[in-house]
Amino acid sequence: MLHKTIVILSCWSILFFFMASPALSVSEQLVMGEGGPKLDALMIKAANYESKSESHDNYWQAAAIYCEASKLGSIEAQYRLGMLYAFGKGVPENRAFAASLFSLASRQGHAKAFDMLETVHFKSQELPPCVISDTLPEKQPPPPVLETVEHHTEPIDLYLESLPDSKSWIIDLANTISSWYEIDPRLVLSIITIESEFEPKARSHKSAMGLMQLIPSTAERFNVKNAFNASQNIRGGIEYLRWLLSYYRGSIELVTAAYNAGEKAVDRYLGIPPYPETREYVKRLKKLYLRSTHPYDENITEPSPILTKISSLRK
Repeated sequence: MLHKTIVILSCWSILFFFMASPALSVSEQLVMGEGGPKLDALMIKAANYESKSESHDNYWQAAAIYCEASKLGSIEAQYRLGMLYAFGKGVPENRAFAASLFSLASRQGHAKAFDMLETVHFKSQELPPCVISDTLPEKQPPPPVLETVEHHTEPIDLYLESLPDSKSWIIDLANTISSWYEIDPRLVLSIITIESEFEPKARSHKSAMGLMQLIPSTAERFNVKNAFNASQNIRGGIEYLRWLLSYYRGSIELVTAAYNAGEKAVDRYLGIPPYPETREYVKRLKKLYLRSTHPYDENITEPSPILTKISSLRK
């Protein structure tokens, strides 16, 4: 998993999963009146710990309160605790716990939990012990202190190190979601670099939206309801990359061309279409991401019919 060589915890980076969630304020994050004044007080206290977010301990304090509120039946607490487990904030990252909590909340009508259940790409009924017993959640271990500067050779790594700290939450988010879908995060981050330069609200003249510039038809195809939501956008873009990798059997060149111009155009021209924009796009990607192939799941889709034709032309 990628990380910046020297990690400086800024307000933006430490609050990245708030930005990944559409919630914008404490009042919007809470479902007030779920269980009376006691439960409301717990939720406000936990939200205050999250809003401070100056240390992993603040996140852990929030997690402990969300555990208690979850046991009292708060759907919002189940969702917020799931977010903490999904992204390893205050508690160790645990996709099984996150999926179970999102599933529990979504069954009770929590829309954001339903979206995150699709994003984590995991099925589980294993709830955290703190939700089903009188125990405290496990604390996330502190990040290791890097004594020496690590030198990267990948161009995308060098570019990421040049980004301002306010963008580091996007790197963390992309790393996490990429790992869930077994996609190289360097590929995802290279796409984000070219598509939006790490601007979550980016919009093109062709109505492409968000970090990975999903056009409306692609967003609909991969069930992205809000393309300007960072986690949904990255998940949708990764699912499309995953499908393209299967369709083109791991060819980065064809996948990249199709991500820009669409697989129908690539199939029509038996390779990179003669569009100046697409050819420049592929060149830029190759300069950032040096690998020519990527592992793929052949069970996702049948291979493109042009692969046989391309193979025969090369003989």
